[in-house]
Amino acid sequence: MKSTEPRDSNLENLPVSDRKSHRLWILGCAGMVAAIAITSAMTSLVQAQTQNPLKKPLDAGACPNATNAAIRTNQGMPNPMMMSGEFADRHFIEMMIPHHDGAVKMADLALKRSKNADVLKLAAAIKRDQTLEIAQMRAWYKDWYKADVPDMPSRPMKSSNHMMGMNHGKMGMGNMMGMSMMATDLKTLETATDGDFDKEFLAEMIPHHKMALMMSNMIVDSDRPEMRKLAQNILRSQSQEIDQMQGWYSNIR
Repeated sequence: MKSTEPRDSNLENLPVSDRKSHRLWILGCAGMVAAIAITSAMTSLVQAQTQNPLKKPLDAGACPNATNAAIRTNQGMPNPMMMSGEFADRHFIEMMIPHHDGAVKMADLALKRSKNADVLKLAAAIKRDQTLEIAQMRAWYKDWYKADVPDMPSRPMKSSNHMMGMNHGKMGMGNMMGMSMMATDLKTLETATDGDFDKEFLAEMIPHHKMALMMSNMIVDSDRPEMRKLAQNILRSQSQEIDQMQGWYSNIR
């Protein structure tokens, strides 16, 4: 089974400036969607698959579908704001670090409980690669912004021509993220039986990786070469891992 192409081919016909603005706006959406989709919609999908193991795993379109479902169930929430390029880099780091941390926690659990050689190898790679990326992002943040990465994502002090305000800038992205800080819910994995663990791990990690692709796609045109390279590495490595996991899922009984 093939995963969705990580780059959005529909954007390639747009001028570079419009393409970049479009991606920055979607990164703002990702801040809200990541919290909702991972902790709510994605969990519901995983639970549904656990109850009916004959269903196919989360396929290539699962992340967008779950994202749309999450948005539809939260129509009362204000719209996310567009962020300027520098704020997009900063906000990306603040979101991706806890996202990576969730993947590392899942990988740690897999290293303790999995009996599948492929899953064990993948979990070790996820822990190694994403731990290094977390350290890298923290160092960049300290160097660029002269501060430690906050527990909550930053938000602009006021709305501007580069931002589409939520309630005219009265509510920032950080406030929304406060409802659910992209913390990975490990309950399903922790309570899975030994026989079900590997399949549950894949069902959790596939949408988690897809959210990382969605977020990384938004900074591939960053002004900072370090951020562009990080985004490209995530898109390449996690796309490959999604392909692997989808194939393994189909073969695990």
